[in-house]
Amino acid sequence: MFKTIHDDVQSVLDRDPAARNILEVLLCYPGLHAIWAHRLSHRLWKRGFKLLARWISQIMRNITGIEIHPGATIGHNFFIDHGMGVVIGETAEVGNNVTLYHGVTLGGTSLHKIKRHPTIEDHVVIGAGAKVLGAITICENSRIGANAVVVKSAPPNSVIVGVPGQVVVRDQQPPLAPPKVDLEHGSLPDTIGETLSALIAHVESLEKRVNGGGVYGPTLHSPEHGVWHWGDFSI
Repeated sequence: MFKTIHDDVQSVLDRDPAARNILEVLLCYPGLHAIWAHRLSHRLWKRGFKLLARWISQIMRNITGIEIHPGATIGHNFFIDHGMGVVIGETAEVGNNVTLYHGVTLGGTSLHKIKRHPTIEDHVVIGAGAKVLGAITICENSRIGANAVVVKSAPPNSVIVGVPGQVVVRDQQPPLAPPKVDLEHGSLPDTIGETLSALIAHVESLEKRVNGGGVYGPTLHSPEHGVWHWGDFSI
């Protein structure tokens, strides 16, 4: 038990630069309190004390703003940063060294009493406000961008962005057991913007070939270094 507590506290110190010392972590991190309460309620749930387990989870929901169903399975070194608004459903499975930010939902999509919530494998980071829905699997070393809505499974070493979530497999794959958690959840590909930019360049190239080197009609806009330039307009 003491090793588990130590590992949980160390997870916070390793992944949150705002954490200054152990006492601050013990007193001021609702994600830590929520996971400790879940470990108790999960044991009660597995032993048949389901009403008591749900009651404990609801008490912690009111205290921390984090709702973890006692039936959910959660691995080691799980960290919820900030935590407010996090919801984890009954049949969700979360692996080791997983990081969630506030507003994340691991939700179900079926009325049947079956596996209906996602499986999150090891070393996954889920950005603020992301929704992962259904009995899908997010494989290890993946990263989900803020406010993404993920409704299909993703292979290892993926980055998932957008609504609905677009799965991008990274060219440079990290090791299966990275020494540090990948917290660069702001470093995300712009799949739609880059596709649109490539399409504009291709259309202009075709127009030049057809029109003898000139481009006729309205000029298509494309970004310069990731910034779109436009005419004057009212907001």
